[in-house]
Amino acid sequence: MTFPALTATLPHTMATTPKIHDYGIIGDGRSVALVSRAGSIDWLCWPRPECPPTFARLLDEDCGRWSISPLLPAQIERSYIDGTNVLETRFETATGSCVVTDLMTIASEEDKHRILVPDHEILRHVRCDRGEIELEVLVAPRPDFGRARSRASHHRQLGVRWLVGSKLISLRSEATFTLDAKGDAHATVRLRAGDTISFSLTFDEEGPALLPPLGDAARERIDRSIAWWRGWSGRATYHGPLREQVVRSALAVKLMAFAPSGAIIAAPTTSLPESLGGTHNWDYRYCWLRDAAFTSRALLDLGYVDECAAFCSWLLHATRLTHPELRILYDVYGNPPVAEQTVDISGYRGSRPVRVGNAAFAQLQLDCYGEVIDAVSQLAEVVGKLDSDTSSLLRDYGNFVCTHWRLPDHGIWEPRGMLRHRTHSRLLCWVALDRLITLYDRGLVERLDRALLARERAEIRADLEAHAFDAASGCYTGALGDADLDAAVLLMTWYGFHDGFHPRMQSTYARIVQQLGAGPGLLYRYDDSVRKHEGAFWICSFWAVEHLAKGGGSLARASALMRETCWYANDLGLMAEEIDPATGDALGNFPQAYTHVGLINAALSLDERERRVVQGFA
Repeated sequence: MTFPALTATLPHTMATTPKIHDYGIIGDGRSVALVSRAGSIDWLCWPRPECPPTFARLLDEDCGRWSISPLLPAQIERSYIDGTNVLETRFETATGSCVVTDLMTIASEEDKHRILVPDHEILRHVRCDRGEIELEVLVAPRPDFGRARSRASHHRQLGVRWLVGSKLISLRSEATFTLDAKGDAHATVRLRAGDTISFSLTFDEEGPALLPPLGDAARERIDRSIAWWRGWSGRATYHGPLREQVVRSALAVKLMAFAPSGAIIAAPTTSLPESLGGTHNWDYRYCWLRDAAFTSRALLDLGYVDECAAFCSWLLHATRLTHPELRILYDVYGNPPVAEQTVDISGYRGSRPVRVGNAAFAQLQLDCYGEVIDAVSQLAEVVGKLDSDTSSLLRDYGNFVCTHWRLPDHGIWEPRGMLRHRTHSRLLCWVALDRLITLYDRGLVERLDRALLARERAEIRADLEAHAFDAASGCYTGALGDADLDAAVLLMTWYGFHDGFHPRMQSTYARIVQQLGAGPGLLYRYDDSVRKHEGAFWICSFWAVEHLAKGGGSLARASALMRETCWYANDLGLMAEEIDPATGDALGNFPQAYTHVGLINAALSLDERERRVVQGFA
């Protein structure tokens, strides 16, 4: 399977806001930008993911962008340079064609010591490869959704500059720019076959910014960035089915990792709606412990030990003030998010409110303990040890679970309502204790009250088997003593609570597909009452694949469902949080690390099942 090749004929300006899946992403381990198919950077938060945006046309036409587009209508194709997060967009017009290469420059530690490398740079390099083409360039910063004041100036040697308080944004190019009354920079560029031109946008928090050279030096920064990304992606140890999709998902997830701290954010965007015009629009630019732990484990399974270790180190730092209680989410430096507030702009295609911050921070979500302990235990299995601080942390988490697992909570989907005794939360409490017992038995954690943990683990299992399974429907349900369905119970197979061929899991899978099915390869995450508020939840389909791959069905069924589920990715292999079952369009924040991790884990499970089939074990 390869990503579908999509082309489009578009004028130099788009009549409507691009669809969510029309975007690609670039990044450098510190921030991420979204680039539309038409060559417009419509979302950028500098210097960190949760910071106020510099460009936010994604959420409002008047909130800033950086576009490079031909004056004539163009056929457009795009792809990532193989093994990298360097994006190439090809514009083909009646008179000529060009390729725009977009990236945030990145370099190895050795290069950083040897040459001048800006901390924050977007480099856009244009090469005309046929005929003649005329391009229109617009750079229109609108810091903090247009609420922050900026002063624009033009200097012959320094280029165009925007001063926002003490922060400095600098634009340099061989092109000649003019400033309009709003402080926007405009240029028209005519290129002939063989011509190239570069545009460098840099950011500095305290100014003056390092001004990187253009010309051949710009090309060298591109080459170094390509080499860095290929070096990273080449370390992936997975060589099974769908390797292209797995590596692309790993590259997407890597952009969600904040290199200076080790935190992994859920998505680089805020307020992309779960249904067009709806109000379920949330800020995902933070590190959810659940998502990050799930992600770090997937990266570990691909051979990226350093990334998993960095997350565990960040975890020790982030939880220092609330230990042993875990908060749900943190910023990339381990601080609480800003208090949730709304911004008075139009929102994506009229979907309001636009939110900054996330009130889920104050919720109780007991499943986080299981996710975190599971991820750390997987790392311990690989490296063969745990340091004393981490061991102490895990013991305290285990004791917290022993005394709190009977509480109702908000659960994995964090609804803003009543606390309930949720099946998935209780399952992950079982996982927490089960993994700790395994670590103790293997000598990786000491001074653990094994008898206590084993007794509580047995009580959790008995509670789930007695009260979470609805005999009338033959299905594990979303909450104990309740008939409502929740696709998250499919993870019982993945976590080893039941084998996939267990009769209860067989009937649970059949019931969930029957009741929550949303079309080929798609599932809603829970029952009918929420479907008017959102689309199909993408990762749930990958959980279904894993259930089948782990004994819940045949390898052929699992592989077929995997193909159907992957089909909805955009032409760059990127995936959002949800899918509109009626149109196949992406919904929710984009790209979503959790969804890409779902793909990675499902592919690994399929590969394991395929190996067992070959060996005659399944």
